[in-house]
Amino acid sequence: MSNTKKKIQEDVDVLEKETNQNEIVLFNDDVNTFDHVIDSLIDICDHTLEQAEQCALLVHYKGKCTVKTGEYNDLKPRCTRLLTNGLSAEII
Repeated sequence: MSNTKKKIQEDVDVLEKETNQNEIVLFNDDVNTFDHVIDSLIDICDHTLEQAEQCALLVHYKGKCTVKTGEYNDLKPRCTRLLTNGLSAEII
């Protein structure tokens, strides 16, 4: 009987972790400056200056970068603001 309880608890733990795994992915473009991207990430995604600079470089050289992870309800307005600022982003 104790093995059954343990198995159920493990399943619940896994489900809780999966529900928080949405990400905002920022994509490279030829329009926005590094300063605009950095300022947007600091303002919208609550990045530090160093985090924002690193993400901007990754986007530039790799073509995309995950800039925020969390629950969909938190990410949706942030992604909308990034798009409003002229950046290319999506939630995955």
